[in-house]
Amino acid sequence: MNVLISSCLLGQYCRYDGNIKEYAAMQTLLQARQIHLIPICPEQSGGLATPREPAECKNGRVITQSGIDVTAAYHRGAVEAVKLARLFHCSYAILKEKSPTCGSGNIYDGSFRHITVEGDGIAVQYLKKAGIAVIGESEMIRIEQLIAMS
Repeated sequence: MNVLISSCLLGQYCRYDGNIKEYAAMQTLLQARQIHLIPICPEQSGGLATPREPAECKNGRVITQSGIDVTAAYHRGAVEAVKLARLFHCSYAILKEKSPTCGSGNIYDGSFRHITVEGDGIAVQYLKKAGIAVIGESEMIRIEQLIAMS
């Protein structure tokens, strides 16, 4: 089974702040069960550099902390995420929570004060429309259910 996964969850250099944050337990768990991970960073795929200025969703747009509208780059990256998921026949995606791209169910509110609101990131919206189930990295029960199906 192929599963799309946020590159940052695999410790790849792509987080907005340039830090590397690996979730080794999840990576080990998934690799032990014949699940093939297909990494993507929609923000990089949309043309954004690493590191980059923090951005959050507000009123349907993605705006950086200094006020620059980067919505178009986020939409480009979302299109690339769907293309990759289709290319590898992924039915599931495990993505980074709260992000303006990959957040599923809750995203930051646009105030840059670490306040979350109900909503999905841009790539999650596109992936869900394409019929791909999205799981946040903290949803270990859902991840374990996915593994049991493989």
